[in-house]
Amino acid sequence: MEERILELLQEKERSIHELQALLALNNSEGFTVLLKALNHLEDEGKVVRNEKNEYLLIENSNYIVGVLHINKRGFGFVIIDEESEDIFISSRDLKDAFNMDTVMVELKKHQTGSRKEGRIVKVIQRGQTRLVGLLKNAKRELVFDADDQKFNQPIYIDHAHSHGAVAGHKVVVEIKTYKPYLKGNVVEIIGHVGDPGVDILSVVSQHEAHVEFPKEVYDQISTIETEVDPKEIKNRTDLRKETIVTIDGDDAKDLDDAISLKKLKNGNYYLGVHIADVSYYVQEGTELDKEALARGTSIYLVDRVIPMLPHKLSNGICSLNPHVDRLAISCFMEITPQGEVVDHDIVESVINSTERMTYNNVNKILAGDEKLQGEYSHVCDLFFLMKELAQILQKTREDRGAIDFDTNEAKVLVDEKGKPTDVVLRQRGESDRIIESFMLVANETVAKHFKWLDLPFIYRVHENPKVDKLRKFSTISRTLGYTIKGSLEDIRSKELSKIVEASKGTDEHVIISTLLLRCMAKARYDEQCLGHFGLSDEYYTHFTSPIRRYPDLMVHRLIRTYLFKKKLDQETLFHFASIMQNVADQASSLERKAIDIEREVDDMKMAEYMEDHIGETFEGIVSSITNFGMFVELPNTIEGLIRMEDLVDDFYYFDDVNLQLIGKRTGRRFKVSDKVKIKISAASKREKTIDFQIVGMKSNKKKKKTVIINKRRDKKPKQKFKRKRR
Repeated sequence: MEERILELLQEKERSIHELQALLALNNSEGFTVLLKALNHLEDEGKVVRNEKNEYLLIENSNYIVGVLHINKRGFGFVIIDEESEDIFISSRDLKDAFNMDTVMVELKKHQTGSRKEGRIVKVIQRGQTRLVGLLKNAKRELVFDADDQKFNQPIYIDHAHSHGAVAGHKVVVEIKTYKPYLKGNVVEIIGHVGDPGVDILSVVSQHEAHVEFPKEVYDQISTIETEVDPKEIKNRTDLRKETIVTIDGDDAKDLDDAISLKKLKNGNYYLGVHIADVSYYVQEGTELDKEALARGTSIYLVDRVIPMLPHKLSNGICSLNPHVDRLAISCFMEITPQGEVVDHDIVESVINSTERMTYNNVNKILAGDEKLQGEYSHVCDLFFLMKELAQILQKTREDRGAIDFDTNEAKVLVDEKGKPTDVVLRQRGESDRIIESFMLVANETVAKHFKWLDLPFIYRVHENPKVDKLRKFSTISRTLGYTIKGSLEDIRSKELSKIVEASKGTDEHVIISTLLLRCMAKARYDEQCLGHFGLSDEYYTHFTSPIRRYPDLMVHRLIRTYLFKKKLDQETLFHFASIMQNVADQASSLERKAIDIEREVDDMKMAEYMEDHIGETFEGIVSSITNFGMFVELPNTIEGLIRMEDLVDDFYYFDDVNLQLIGKRTGRRFKVSDKVKIKISAASKREKTIDFQIVGMKSNKKKKKTVIINKRRDKKPKQKFKRKRR
């Protein structure tokens, strides 16, 4: 019925009586069915009624459906899609809509500015029905204050629906009633607001990420042995006598990649990348597999890891721990001194890692630490050979135009109570680049192998940056002395790589790398091999981390099915072809969610750290310029905002062409990469924000007035205010 109605409305708008006649619904029963269908189409935002009470398609009307994004300052924007212009919604035109609601917007007939403006006429679907926040006492009931600053309406909860929660608890609340005011139920108690770790769990809960594994998963893994089955070893290439090492961070427990390397008589290198065979233990369709797919990836937070797989697998039987037998899938590559992979083989293997090495120790060995060289003399030569090959592979990538962003990455250090004690830069040494090079070449080799087999597969793709974003980057880089050569419409990664390389060793390198990274398209997963712009590579996949990424696990499952089991029948190929894009899309979405959680926790902890440093001065670099101020980044990557109203030595206007702030009277300019001395003026853990001000400029913030409360409550104290002179 709904499809027939939509077809009829394609031609023109029609009244309900016209539709009734055209659909030959002549009795009251037919009219009722028609009315229900029209009401449902209206509720979904597919049709609307005009002033003549005629129905018409939404795309033929002055109405638009999109998702509302509310700003902290109260107004919002409705986003339709990536191509369409956002619609501005003033705070008075929000009606009863909240952040992330799908809404119907009526475009205003008389637009006041260059941007489109509208008013919300209907909420089609609520975007946030569950929220995380703090319970407080009200007169007769509890009131819920959401952590999300864009959701500023109180939610009332009567004691019958608090489920044991009391004032002071951080909870998850589900909204049950929107009118006449918001009412909800407590569905989860996270913990008391002051308890260690509750702040981080609150962020995780807000994003609805899985923390605990279901009972069905624990039931399944209880049958998995903690040691490798001797019968399985007979079916595999036995590499247990080979020298194989893992190199990871000091505190890493999920070791999913190991390396072997030899120099062949013909001068070529024989590199083995051995990856934990997770697909042997996580079989398709099991409860364990379903949960891994639902999680998509492990999430790495300042005080914990939320793993994709239970610890029995991620830290146990699947982790390539030293001196124990482990199942692996090994990719062997013969590589020339020019960095070309001339032969490769992918096999089922069993390994016994010779040593569990750390990046720090390998870096020290390569730097000449004699004590460590003596301690690891049996594998010391291997590390120097690895360095030799890694440099060759790195030069090969540079020659083809891969972009080495090399941006600073911070690590927030916390104590046992979760309080941040320091924010330090993660150090990338020689061994980090070695492992990165070997993982990249293995991923490329596996992707190329299956692209040429033309079988259903999952790839990691990174498309060309959008021209408008490149244009903004080009403008900023030009002001810093770096010019992009060639057409932006047909940009080559090599041109952008040249700019990054040219900036290395200069003050603006961090800014150039960061800004370029921001204008890149987001890497994602796809069933098609679309290439990787940033790596300047035609073939790329994720093969090397199946313990912590579901796409890698899927790649291993496909390798097992196609290469080891030789299952290439039509039914198998159709099955994987039918699910691959859905798996890719879900993995991409969950990866973005994990990144959002990690960044939000980092921002919160950085703001909490800065709360103890208010009033202190630092030197930083202007990292971006906006119409409301400028962001300054400190050497440890902490970023704060200098608001326009705090630049009080002059009236500054925003030059949006050259992205500068320019003083109207003095001509003083602030541009990206300028060094500035700043003072921490404010920080808020709750809002996850940090405010700076320029040293030497007096703050323009109004100080809160202190009010003395009289003993008698029936009289308010008199206050005298003098008019301020500017």
